[in-house]
Amino acid sequence: MNNPLKLLLVGDVMLGRQVNEHLRDQPPEYPWGNTLPLFLGADWRACNLECVITDHGSPWARSPKAYHFQTDAKNLAALKAARMDAVSLANNHTLDFNHRGMVEMLRLLDGAHVAHSGAGLNREEATQLAVSEVRGVRIGFISFTDNEPAWDAGEDHPGIFYVPVETNDERTAELINKVHQARSQVDVLIVAAHWGGNWGAHPRAQHTTLAHGLIRAGADVIFGHSAHVCRGIEVFEGGLILYSTGDFVDDYAIDPIERNDRSWIFEILVEGKQITHLHLFPTVIRECQARLAEPVEAGAMITAMQELCAPFGTVSTASAGSDRLVIDVLQHAGINREPVASTK
Repeated sequence: MNNPLKLLLVGDVMLGRQVNEHLRDQPPEYPWGNTLPLFLGADWRACNLECVITDHGSPWARSPKAYHFQTDAKNLAALKAARMDAVSLANNHTLDFNHRGMVEMLRLLDGAHVAHSGAGLNREEATQLAVSEVRGVRIGFISFTDNEPAWDAGEDHPGIFYVPVETNDERTAELINKVHQARSQVDVLIVAAHWGGNWGAHPRAQHTTLAHGLIRAGADVIFGHSAHVCRGIEVFEGGLILYSTGDFVDDYAIDPIERNDRSWIFEILVEGKQITHLHLFPTVIRECQARLAEPVEAGAMITAMQELCAPFGTVSTASAGSDRLVIDVLQHAGINREPVASTK
């Protein structure tokens, strides 16, 4: 393979509470632990930002939420330490500190040149496509959620890109249309989906239906999160569906069965503006930071992920050192899906 482009995705990154406390004494690189070289070795990186970055605002009082996640404004440096290029903001924590906190976060991200999608001062901004160009490849990023309908952005008020996945209405059609329009503007299109409730090893049928529809509309990657755990991976009509990418950094209590402390780094290889392979590096959360899994735990995680992928017909192979799983996307696709020409 001739120097493929490396796109790196990780799931929920929650920098609040105890992680925030660590960052008051530790350097901004702390949350990434020994996974940091993988971030620095990638060409483009994105995560779901599961907190609001702000020094202002107060917890949202009009929602019966138990948890409100906020990290100090200075911790934008943690995202920059990992060279994060884009963050998904359509989730159930972006408005935890009301509109004031969200607006400050948008300003901070813009000032640091971190692209974002899924939240904005109005509907147009919240549903906007974020575009990055890396080594001549235009990468598009759209973010939506089916969490927190009360936070839905309107024509004249701030909020998030809310789409009810369980029902099929005009907002679903709006999302499909946004993806269809974006297809001709970029070479690789990633749709971030913060969907469903917590827990559970398998995606809901509605998620599969919508993911297939989004791939057919032009998405190359469905970047799912919200469930706290990782789920199986599907290659559908040349597109890559990551149903749930789990928790990457947080301070949460560990469920001994669901094992929400275990996750992966998802490294997507692109050659000739086409996705060819997916590499999965097993990670764990320890002391509020991500770490590469030790060999025994990594082996158990690899076996579990292969079992989760089996119902989708997705076959993966462990690397020689068993430090990662490899999925040959083109082999699963059966055909090389031709990339749509950019209009630039």
